[in-house]
Amino acid sequence: MQFLKRICNFAENITQMTENITGEAHRPGRIEVVCGSMFSGKTEELIRRLRRAQFAKQKVEIFKPAIDVRYSEEDVVSHDQKHIQSTPIDSSASILLLSSDIDVVGIDEAQFFDMGLVDVCNELAYRGVRVIIAGLDMDYKGIPFGPMPALCAIADEVTKVHAICVKCGNLAYVSHRTIQNDKRVLLGETQEYEPLCRDCYQKALENKKSSQ
Repeated sequence: MQFLKRICNFAENITQMTENITGEAHRPGRIEVVCGSMFSGKTEELIRRLRRAQFAKQKVEIFKPAIDVRYSEEDVVSHDQKHIQSTPIDSSASILLLSSDIDVVGIDEAQFFDMGLVDVCNELAYRGVRVIIAGLDMDYKGIPFGPMPALCAIADEVTKVHAICVKCGNLAYVSHRTIQNDKRVLLGETQEYEPLCRDCYQKALENKKSSQ
């Protein structure tokens, strides 16, 4: 009896190991959203998941908004200079046209895309595609940004990552714009934005009002 138990445990361990190795290649269609403020590691996490899928021999396609040329015109690049090859596009509809026979679709800076991205991601998931999305959940005023709220609503999994507040060291809440510019879409880095917690963000807004 003890021998049979050992055989069953061994078989169970082998099955679990096989599932861990091949699990990435057998996941059903799903939508995963990685969101947060700037400098929180969203793109880094996107790249990590996509590289894992590539390692599992899956067919992967990555898209980013054509307007995002901060680090590279073609590659998706994180703030810490991790990068992965991507296809710049102007419209979410292009994703469907370029995603035939693909297992995993990655989308960076999703907040800059049109609202059609929501239906595109849903259609891909229903086709059996794993869709991994990274983007800002709020703009510099703390207002939900573009299609991100709707994407979070339809996602199978939402991961909120946090930067560190540059003023006090707590978890950041929003990307505070440090320059005078009212455009909602303004590509920038540490010269234009800083991650702030809720309290420090309110103090920054009060300081701006008092200095005007």
